[in-house]
Amino acid sequence: MEKLKIAVQKSGRLSEKSLELLQECNIKLTNGNRKLISVSSNFQIEILYLRDDDIPQCINDGVADIGIVGENEYLEKNYPLKIYKKLGFAKCRLSLAIPKSEQYKSLEYFQNKKIATSYPIILRSFLDNNKINAEIHQISGSVEISPSIGLADAIFDIVSSGSTLISNGLKEVERVMDSEAVMIGQCELTNEKQTILNDLLFRIGAVQVAKSNKYILLNAPNNKLQEIINIIPGMKSPTVLPLAEEGWCSLHSVVNEEKFWEIIGQLKNAGAQGILVVPIEKMII
Repeated sequence: MEKLKIAVQKSGRLSEKSLELLQECNIKLTNGNRKLISVSSNFQIEILYLRDDDIPQCINDGVADIGIVGENEYLEKNYPLKIYKKLGFAKCRLSLAIPKSEQYKSLEYFQNKKIATSYPIILRSFLDNNKINAEIHQISGSVEISPSIGLADAIFDIVSSGSTLISNGLKEVERVMDSEAVMIGQCELTNEKQTILNDLLFRIGAVQVAKSNKYILLNAPNNKLQEIINIIPGMKSPTVLPLAEEGWCSLHSVVNEEKFWEIIGQLKNAGAQGILVVPIEKMII
């Protein structure tokens, strides 16, 4: 039986998050990421541990079938691959930054400037689309020191918190794109491998939906029941059970994480009591 070969980063935060996701999908690996290859004992996959910037090429060359990389790496390598799923972790942005002492009004600032970056393809596409003629210096690592040593007038690089820019006397002036971990792969897989991938994507979807929702239980007076139901309709409708105390019921439902505190406040104002919040491990919709 064929196995689906998945390339993941061999070390770092993206690697940890990728392996954590597989674990949450109940996929057990026979050895850790200090090895080059891990085989699952309960799912038809093999894990290949590679450098993140090597993953797109390895998939394109057929060494791996799919892989987990930052969206920025996928776009920069520009291989004929496809994104199967956005994974919601390792979020960052790619931005243009200049010395904080410089005045900035618009993209025209970058006309005829020198920009240092590790992502020349993404940057060139952005500049061309905005009709900016700038000289790109491709370097790997320590991009942020380029202006201070006179190599470039500005940089284009990954930004997470922005602390690295500040410590190097830079300021972010243009946010070019947002990036997160994505599952990429060959556009065509064998039927057997596609079936395995479909099962994996289903499991990942259940994990993602569970993380973005909370299960809540609350007590409500019967005369406020409809008002409370209107606040939290649930996936289809909430579960309502009578309590031993006459005139009261217990209501069970699911609340989206992003609106959680707003909804909890509305529920209290509507007369809900004894609100319990429970994390969801998996959620099939």
